[in-house]
Amino acid sequence: MRKWKYPLLLLAGIGISNVGGWIYLIALNLIVLDEWGSPLAVVILYVLKPVAALLTNGWAGSLIDRVNKRNLMAGLDFFRGVLIAVLPFLSSSWWVYAVVLIINMGSAMFYPASMAYITTFIPRGNRQRFNALRGLIGSGAFLIGPGIAGLMFMMGTPTFALYMNALALFLSGVITLFLPKLEDGIPVDTGDTKWEVIKEDWRMVWRFSWRATYVMVLYVLFSILIVMTAALDSLEAAFSKEVLHLSNSTYGYLVSIAGGGFVLGSILNASLSHKLHHMHLMGFGSLLVSGGYLIYSFSEGFLLAAIGFAVLSFALAFATTGFETFYQEHIPAEIMGRVASMYGLLEGVLVILSTVLIGVGGELVSIRFVVIAGSMIMLGITVILYISSNRNYWEKQLRRNSECYNK
Repeated sequence: MRKWKYPLLLLAGIGISNVGGWIYLIALNLIVLDEWGSPLAVVILYVLKPVAALLTNGWAGSLIDRVNKRNLMAGLDFFRGVLIAVLPFLSSSWWVYAVVLIINMGSAMFYPASMAYITTFIPRGNRQRFNALRGLIGSGAFLIGPGIAGLMFMMGTPTFALYMNALALFLSGVITLFLPKLEDGIPVDTGDTKWEVIKEDWRMVWRFSWRATYVMVLYVLFSILIVMTAALDSLEAAFSKEVLHLSNSTYGYLVSIAGGGFVLGSILNASLSHKLHHMHLMGFGSLLVSGGYLIYSFSEGFLLAAIGFAVLSFALAFATTGFETFYQEHIPAEIMGRVASMYGLLEGVLVILSTVLIGVGGELVSIRFVVIAGSMIMLGITVILYISSNRNYWEKQLRRNSECYNK
């Protein structure tokens, strides 16, 4: 327990922040819809997230790798808490979108900063279990967060819920300050301009990518899987309503089944994390995710769609833990912020392009065809990822078979 004192403290901060994130999302949607009376006003909120990633990821890694990550994480929590507390006063003006964009930019910086801190802070042998526990906390927040938001709406208003979210971020920031400080980041040559530093960091990431081609190919393949899930999820409601002809309540059950599958997968993943290798988790988990989407895309009614949702969400818990552990094991902590930010920029561009492409395809061709085509592409990507991630295993098997044959 003494060994896990600080990791559990870190998990507590992450859990509070995750629950608050769900409260913030639901409350802000309701406030904007109530003030503007337009679904388009809510859609813009979702567009701001990838836009924030595009505006941030080009330079954020250069900052993350050069500052104390614990202090940066706490500062980002406090900064986002203040901005969220300001949102209720701006809900009737366009300024609300500017503030939400800045909040999303802070969130885009927080993830690579936290990953770099976790990699340095958590010993190598404990990282997979920590990532599994973090996934379990995230799945719990997925179920608990909306429920707490509903209770807050019963006790007060969505504005009250936003204030509670701001308080949650402040609490998360305070907890973060109790964690070990660790070392500061790499120094900056004072003779260089900020633009020269960023350009040199881009070159450094490019050089590392060439030296660690195998690692970065797996990284990109998994990133494409995430891009495809985001794009296909954008048609989830339309597919369920217009193709499967589900009612609003039945569609709600479908989403609940997905949440339940993720929770179940997270629990099993956390309990077996010390027995499973992260490369197998990432490869086989990703393959099952695409299999779940394929089942869902060919479904004709609720039952098969529910099975597909359960499979993909269950497998996603394993795939995510495997990828995060792979990322921590194969990318040096001192350059992790820059690598994550640069490739996050690519991922943001692909998310926007693929979502637009799939949306236009759903309008011009058919939703069913686009979802099936996207699921088939995802399956092809994950087959390559599965084979590549288990390359060493297959090579050992071939050598063993060859030795047996020669004997």
